[in-house]
Amino acid sequence: MNRPDITLVLARAANGVIGAGGKIPWHLPADLRRFKQLTMGRPMIMGRKTFDSLPAILEGRRHIVLTRDPDWQDEGAEPVPSVEDALKLANAPQVMVIGGAEIYRLFLPLATRIELTEVALEPAGDAAIAYPDPADWREIAREDHPAGDGRPAYSFVTFTRKTG
Repeated sequence: MNRPDITLVLARAANGVIGAGGKIPWHLPADLRRFKQLTMGRPMIMGRKTFDSLPAILEGRRHIVLTRDPDWQDEGAEPVPSVEDALKLANAPQVMVIGGAEIYRLFLPLATRIELTEVALEPAGDAAIAYPDPADWREIAREDHPAGDGRPAYSFVTFTRKTG
């Protein structure tokens, strides 16, 4: 099988933070709905900590989990030891990489698309990721949402990898 289209799906604060203590340091219902819409019916690749942070198995999606522990297993998880094994197991035309930071860094060189939620906050956190490098990525869509109802402003942004 040819290499699938690899999409990184993430929410990132203005200071780069994507997580704090195994949790997302904000609550944006619209982002959760977008995440579901983007990932439904597609295999998701994640690290073990991200899998552990999920409230439950997310229906309609496979949970492929990269882990260094060859004995680790959990109900609903499909553990793999490497990026290549994850892609082989996914065996799909499109895969969604959903975190955490280390997993995003592993897949970034292979990714063809980034679906990013930019969150207008600067929270403390222990997991962060750099902004997509404009030398490599082109912004092709942006949907801005103002702050309101106790939630911060945020934007849904789509990037595609520049070619040539």
